[in-house]
Amino acid sequence: MKRFFAPGRVNLIGEHLDYNGGLVLPVCIDLGITLTLLERTDGIVTLQSKSHPLTKEISAEDTLEYNSANDWTNYPLGVIQHLREEGYRINGCDLFFESTLPESSGLSSSAALEIVTTFALLQIHRVKLDSVWLANFCKLVENNFIGVQCGIMDQYAIALGRQDQSLLIDCANLSHTYIPFELGDYRLLIMNSKKPRALIHSKYNERKSECEEALKIIHNANHDIHHLCEADPVWLDLITDEVIRKRARHVISENIRVKEAAKFLQMNDLSTFGRLMNASHYSLQVDYEVSGIELDTLVSYAQQIKNCLGARMTGAGFGGCAIAVVHQTAVSEFKEKVADNYFRVTGLTCEIYETKTGDGVHAID
Repeated sequence: MKRFFAPGRVNLIGEHLDYNGGLVLPVCIDLGITLTLLERTDGIVTLQSKSHPLTKEISAEDTLEYNSANDWTNYPLGVIQHLREEGYRINGCDLFFESTLPESSGLSSSAALEIVTTFALLQIHRVKLDSVWLANFCKLVENNFIGVQCGIMDQYAIALGRQDQSLLIDCANLSHTYIPFELGDYRLLIMNSKKPRALIHSKYNERKSECEEALKIIHNANHDIHHLCEADPVWLDLITDEVIRKRARHVISENIRVKEAAKFLQMNDLSTFGRLMNASHYSLQVDYEVSGIELDTLVSYAQQIKNCLGARMTGAGFGGCAIAVVHQTAVSEFKEKVADNYFRVTGLTCEIYETKTGDGVHAID
């Protein structure tokens, strides 16, 4: 029996930039998915989860396809199918998953599930894993098997993350730099809106298409760039469609904010970093329109609390989570006030977690 762990991630700043060739700044957290693997000799693979009643049993030779009825098991099934297509033989085994990540919250439970499954299946075959390959492989599973046209950030962060470090990723060329994320007397809080993200897949693909349209317009004006994040802000005037221009404005300005955030984190200037978080949320709310009343309620009230340096939504949006950097002496008061205000405005009960940074995917014991 072997055990493996893949963390969730929060993106500190740089939302919806990964599929636009921009910069992102995620950290791994201490919440995640633990996989217990027991090898067997009969060629059968079983999938079980502590938090889901659905179980799945397949032959190691079955050809697998996405089926909505397979629910959460689609993610490990997609990994198994794509590993076979890469030429790897999958032997029989029992896979048991336990998660401390709230699902559909924007903390990348799906990417963690893909990463930990791939890592475990290849580790037991003593395959020497390249972390960048692992991230790219799991992105292809998400794109081709699950059908979500996500970027690389989630998988990359979970594959390469380090404790007390954020990961500055250039999604255009998959280069990365570790940036210190040392909070001292401050704490990173995750505010889970508990709003189901029913629109996430369709709206995500819609935003991606809108960004592609903006890039096409800029190309047609003879500006030869490969990714929207490379665009000069003055080129926004080339885009006459108001919605497309707003989407492009978020992407271009957010990329600039990520560069600034990395600089100020290296200087340990958390106050300026917090202001950049606030500006990022405003852009996501007004220009990219991916937040919604629930996330906006959490963030706007959090930003008003004296000992909160900054707050913003994290993840793709349309529900899910927001994050805040709060002084340790104010954490209890922050949780109480934000939760009370959120319930009064929305009628929903949020969950607020105090989290720490952690390492990327790894074997346990």
